[in-house]
Amino acid sequence: MTRKYFGTDGVRGRVGQTPITPDFVMRLGFSAGKVLAARGGRAGHLKADGRPEVLIGKDTRISGYMLEAALEAGFSAAGVDVCLVGPMPTPAVAYLTRALRLRAGVVISASHNPYYDNGIKFFSAGGTKLDDAIETEIEAGIDAPIACVASPELGRARRIGDAAGRYIEFCKSAFPNEFDLRGLKIAVDCAHGAAYHIAPHVFHELGAEVVAIGAEPDGLNINRDVGATSTAALCRTVLSSQADLGIALDGDGDRVIMADAKGRVFDGDQLLLAVVRSRLRHGPVAGVVGTLMTNLAFEHVLAGLKVPFARAAVGDRYVLEKLLENGWLYGGENSGHIICLDKHTTGDGIVSALQVLTALREEGGDLDSLLAGLTLYPQQLINVPLSQGFSWQDHPGIAAVRREVEAELAGTGRVLLRASGTEPLLRVMVEGRDAGQVAAAAEKLSNAAREAVGV
Repeated sequence: MTRKYFGTDGVRGRVGQTPITPDFVMRLGFSAGKVLAARGGRAGHLKADGRPEVLIGKDTRISGYMLEAALEAGFSAAGVDVCLVGPMPTPAVAYLTRALRLRAGVVISASHNPYYDNGIKFFSAGGTKLDDAIETEIEAGIDAPIACVASPELGRARRIGDAAGRYIEFCKSAFPNEFDLRGLKIAVDCAHGAAYHIAPHVFHELGAEVVAIGAEPDGLNINRDVGATSTAALCRTVLSSQADLGIALDGDGDRVIMADAKGRVFDGDQLLLAVVRSRLRHGPVAGVVGTLMTNLAFEHVLAGLKVPFARAAVGDRYVLEKLLENGWLYGGENSGHIICLDKHTTGDGIVSALQVLTALREEGGDLDSLLAGLTLYPQQLINVPLSQGFSWQDHPGIAAVRREVEAELAGTGRVLLRASGTEPLLRVMVEGRDAGQVAAAAEKLSNAAREAVGV
């Protein structure tokens, strides 16, 4: 079934335009509340009076206040109680939902997108993304009128005051007791996002000297020239403060990109390899999941380590699905989503950074030495604006240029075209051994796509 509202990471869009409007979000909350209530749950996921209870967190976008109120109203009308935690990283909502034994968790965030976008995503009682089947069931009820429950059955709301402290302690527990971060100076870029009041405390309390940037959200500056999608600010800070490492999160705290003392940036593929090599010190690794965007060099290094590798569709939910299907623990994306199922149920930027720091403490040295033997193949990604409903898959002009580019690469690289699941963009990616050839091929293919779309 083709879904109308849900994408690869919940419902997302421009604030004020369908579906990110107060009336839609209230109907979404009502439909979700009815579905979650009807599905029942274990006794531990119900209050003493038998009522379901959900947790709502958000990032620092100004629209979060409006959407939080709309969601709360929808859940209340459906007879579902709500716990509010305010600005909180996405993985924190996943953790708190599980730790507090609630029916579901909801995050109001558009992750790495600009402030004028926002979105809604759901977590199950177990702290994992909701199954597609449940999201489809929720979607089926969104366009129906709201029929409020009787007054005695209305949901109530309460605020959890110690949520930040609970999550900070959880993150710290993901770092081995025998190690600390004393002697390290770490620049931490919070992207003016949901981790602004969390991440600096985690690394400081583990012993590091922390230089925090991107930790002054004003509702409009989330992800703007900072964070995992804009690492120049982190690199400047690392160099100017003479830090040993830099850690950049994205707006909702589930991605991480790192930099070394020389300001060299390390992406999700590289950081995931550091984690896998750390785990190999303690025993075999059953397998690793990447995505269609994962660098070929990463796959080749894993083959040398005799670690099985599988690719999933782009999106951390699909990485998780493949991990669970294969019974594996480690996976991720080059964008910085890293999943370590031995530490958390979802991707977590802070926890993932701590796994890399664990590897550094075990091995000594720096990130560059930790990743010896991995030289990423040049990879060029160009985004082309995509008109709604445009059928790029069937366009003969795009197909013809793609065949030309693949013939030019002659088996030394690969081409990937895909529509973004979170933005109206066509992602054009070319990867190969020769950087000049890759850049030229990506430009040729993206120009063809622009011409086809009419940009």
